[in-house]
Amino acid sequence: MSLDLADYKTKARSAVKTFWISRKKAGTRKRARGDMDGFIDLITEIVHANGLPEADIMRKSRGRILPGHFCPVKSWDLLVMNHGKLIAAIKFDAQVGPSFGKNANNCDQAISLAVDLQAAYRRRTFGEYARPFVGYLSLLEDSPASRAPIKDISPNFPLVPEYRNASYAKRHNILCKKLIMEGFYTAATVILSSRSAAKNGVYSEMSDMTGLRPFAADLAGRVAMEAVM
Repeated sequence: MSLDLADYKTKARSAVKTFWISRKKAGTRKRARGDMDGFIDLITEIVHANGLPEADIMRKSRGRILPGHFCPVKSWDLLVMNHGKLIAAIKFDAQVGPSFGKNANNCDQAISLAVDLQAAYRRRTFGEYARPFVGYLSLLEDSPASRAPIKDISPNFPLVPEYRNASYAKRHNILCKKLIMEGFYTAATVILSSRSAAKNGVYSEMSDMTGLRPFAADLAGRVAMEAVM
């Protein structure tokens, strides 16, 4: 069975365009993250196209809660359930300037969510089923501020080399790579897009490892495996 990536590039451009249009129209509360509905639609299409057309795509607040390990419960941005099985748990993030330094602290939450879920899975909290797809999908504003070198101060010990003078964009890419390499997330993606993408949905990726294709392919593979079980 070949995997169907649901024309993810075209749909991602549409999602990026929707994000910027929605953010411009939205009130102050919603501007912190913009609107990731276009990416939710992409994920829904991948799930349906790869053999689970009746899967539950849980996006409302109460439906996105999972029992935790270190915490009683943890709230994700999107869950995919099929007949009581947890197929996928996904966290979205959006970092828009001018305060990139403040937004960068969101990485703590991304790590906390994944560590807790993996521990809960090992304890069979979700039942004795195959490991779910755990995804992190982030949109970062592409601007001079997000690409400028940053000099952090570390008075007690030197910074890890890859972080020295690294921009917020580069640091976000490093974060996504490490989330994958440490096994916290199945796929972790960061895409960059400027505000002008409200017209055309143009975005860029920082590496093959953290691009949208592995995210879409890994999700499609997990869904297809469930579909034939």
